[in-house]
Amino acid sequence: MSQSLISRFVKPGLVALASLALSACGINSVPTAEEAAKAKWADVQAAFQERANLVPNLAEVAKSAAEQERAILTDVIEARAKATSIQLSADDLNDPAKMQQFQQAQEQLGAGLGRLLANFERYPDLKSIANYQMLQSQLEGQENRIRIAIRDYNEAVRDYNTRVRTFPEMIGAMIRGMKPMVPYAAVTPGAEVAPKLDMGPAQSAPAVAPAAPVNDNTAATPAAAAQ
Repeated sequence: MSQSLISRFVKPGLVALASLALSACGINSVPTAEEAAKAKWADVQAAFQERANLVPNLAEVAKSAAEQERAILTDVIEARAKATSIQLSADDLNDPAKMQQFQQAQEQLGAGLGRLLANFERYPDLKSIANYQMLQSQLEGQENRIRIAIRDYNEAVRDYNTRVRTFPEMIGAMIRGMKPMVPYAAVTPGAEVAPKLDMGPAQSAPAVAPAAPVNDNTAATPAAAAQ
């Protein structure tokens, strides 16, 4: 076989085999999984930011509350300032220390909001304000969105980390210098669950009065009874 025939048929085959080998080694799938996890992290950050944006509205509601609630609100405002000042970029998702710092700040804000709303429940006049009811609903909805965003991020991280750590895709990760990401796990046990609002003691249903005797028109008359 001439040299020209080798160049014409063998070399393209080798290139195709090399491409297949690189594909099997995760040279493309690992970066794709990484980008998916980073996109989910952006959703987490957006959900936390939307919750922080509701704090100024709480300040307006707290003007009608007692001194104790205003003191808690001060703690919440400070926690909000700290939480919004700590940013965790997508490039830092493989740094456990930075992830923990971000989580602690968000948990502190969430705990403060839970205490504040629980104390607000002691004021019937406050609960009757339409703005408070709307704000309470918004905060509860936002906590749900945060949990969903965290769940989706953790699932994307699990998929990415599996590819980075298992053969043969780990070869592509090593070639690119890619490292496992840190999932979002609550620093404080149970902190990933939205705080329950204390709605006060449950109101028992009023006792049902005994039924009045049925007026039976067919009952016997006194005269008939005497017979």
